[in-house]
Amino acid sequence: MLAEYFPILLFIAVAVAIGVAPMVLGKLLGPNRPDPEKLSPYECGFEAFEDARMKFDVRYYLVAILFILFDLEIAFLFPWATVINDIGFAGFVAMMVFLGILTVGFVYEWMKGALEWE
Repeated sequence: MLAEYFPILLFIAVAVAIGVAPMVLGKLLGPNRPDPEKLSPYECGFEAFEDARMKFDVRYYLVAILFILFDLEIAFLFPWATVINDIGFAGFVAMMVFLGILTVGFVYEWMKGALEWE
């Protein structure tokens, strides 16, 4: 039974090794010369003046969500562009509907002022 899962276990072991090996090698081989300047907290060149749990303006989250939304749209465009000859006119129409809905959402955000930064 273990022989059936050997390729999967080998894949997981190699993936873990690829992820952990650079960190271990960096820790073992990298220079370690701590000084007070390196160990001090860094925030734009001066000491932190507020708690790390302070509230952020909601616009930061809005910009992040909008970036993810439009970034995912590009992620859908690349595979579509590679198979456009195979899927034909129906695939073209489906993508145009998708882009149309995305454009309507973009115009709505623009009109609501979601893209304005004060």
